[in-house]
Amino acid sequence: MKKLTKFIDPLPIPPLLKPRWRTREYTYYEVTMKEAKQTLHSELPETTLWGFEGIYPGPTIEVESWEKVYVKWMNRLPTKHFLPIDHTVHGAEKEKPNVRTVVHLHGGRTEPASDGYPEAWFTKDFAKTGPFFQKKIVEYQNGESSRCLWYHDHAIGLTRLNIYAGLAGFYIIRDPNERLLNLPKGEFEIPLMIQDRSVREDGTLVYPKQPQKPVQGNDPSVIPSFFGDMIVVNGKVWPYLEVEPRKYRFRILNAANARFFNLKLDSGQLIYQIGTDSGFLEQPVGMKSILIAPAERFDVIVDFTNLEGKSIVLTNDAPTHYPGGDPVNKETTGIVMQFNVTKVRTSIDTSVIPHYMGSINWLQEYMAHKNRYLELSEEKDKFGRPLFLLDKKTWDEPISENPTIGSTEIWSFVNVNNDDHPIHIHLVQFQLLDRRPFDVEYYKKTGKIVYTGAAISAHPSEKGWKDTIKSPPNHVTRVIIPFSHFTGQYVWHCHMLEHEDYEMMRPYMVLPTPLFLGISSNFFNNEVVSWYKET
Repeated sequence: MKKLTKFIDPLPIPPLLKPRWRTREYTYYEVTMKEAKQTLHSELPETTLWGFEGIYPGPTIEVESWEKVYVKWMNRLPTKHFLPIDHTVHGAEKEKPNVRTVVHLHGGRTEPASDGYPEAWFTKDFAKTGPFFQKKIVEYQNGESSRCLWYHDHAIGLTRLNIYAGLAGFYIIRDPNERLLNLPKGEFEIPLMIQDRSVREDGTLVYPKQPQKPVQGNDPSVIPSFFGDMIVVNGKVWPYLEVEPRKYRFRILNAANARFFNLKLDSGQLIYQIGTDSGFLEQPVGMKSILIAPAERFDVIVDFTNLEGKSIVLTNDAPTHYPGGDPVNKETTGIVMQFNVTKVRTSIDTSVIPHYMGSINWLQEYMAHKNRYLELSEEKDKFGRPLFLLDKKTWDEPISENPTIGSTEIWSFVNVNNDDHPIHIHLVQFQLLDRRPFDVEYYKKTGKIVYTGAAISAHPSEKGWKDTIKSPPNHVTRVIIPFSHFTGQYVWHCHMLEHEDYEMMRPYMVLPTPLFLGISSNFFNNEVVSWYKET
């Protein structure tokens, strides 16, 4: 592949999607998944991609808190996939259609029939559907506070390929509290979807048919993790953004298949984080770098005031695999994009970095009704390939996580593998309690946890509501989760997409309880009631 010139393409901004209609009761969208051609870099030919509304990333959907939204996601893709399918992966057997899609609103508090369950897939024009498919038009109640969600494909056995092909976009929820904070807005609020890709000189996307050590007797084969050799932001390779000398708000999403990003500005200035996956922090956190795992979102403010004429590069130094893998290439995967402070200020900047965004009702350990210890491990399959598992169970084994609605649980992720696994739990938001190192070898021999150090409290950047959490190796990561709003079947999984597709995903069931029928039940203590009202 020839060397591409950096910072010659302007950063694209995904357009806002207009609804088909809006009434006082609800808003209705139609979104079509299409194959299209798009230029990822001006020195490359057009690339064949799949996109919502035929663009990559898809258009941004912006809604108000408690605005009821209906969406008809429509598959108009070709019947043959242009990326290599391994039919030994669960859910991608030869008898199933090659091209299947289902859309998950990541971070949404959504009814089961609308959540994008992996086996609720559908083909072109709904000609064939999966066993969990229930409706063509899904419903999002949007009862959450202001936050940045994202929508993406979630078809079982194909998620890694469909997202790599381009099926992802932003979904922003607004509320009155956000407007009162006087944050940068309009053209000064910009979403950044960061991914990695590999592209041939003819413009075609590269996705390996085999791991580094080829698998005998199975071609193509799933790979343990994908890492590209170029960084793409909003669908452009190493773009630039012209900015005014003022404050900007960036909604950063790591939508890579498996790559972590440790982002820094080469000017050495602080990045001010104001929000997490699921809403605002209580107070901003100024940091020289932000470590963002696949599927995490960071809501940040960068101040370009008094930097007229400067060019500032956003860099990355997270190794692959994270945390103990190969270092980045400083000339390629170590560079993300450039900010050029070259635009004339069009107005006085009255926006602020607020000193306080609002209180968070913190959950306490005593509120938990159950503590589950869930192992994150790496095994081997019949071909000798890595097989990543949750609690040593595969997708098809009986459901073992079955909280009741209205309950609060602690889930402790016991990571005996060398990767940091970003764990995502559908339906819910949770809070990080702590992480604690333990003796992995002793645990493997005895099944008993012996801690080797003190508990490490949440980093200030994680002190808020989350839906995806880093679970580093040789540590027990504990999150506290309230289960509310809906009963039914959902999933939890590692959001490294190759892991998720190849068995590191499990169904779980939220069970009904008569106690949930009345908030006044003694089952709820005051803290849970406060949380329920807040969110």
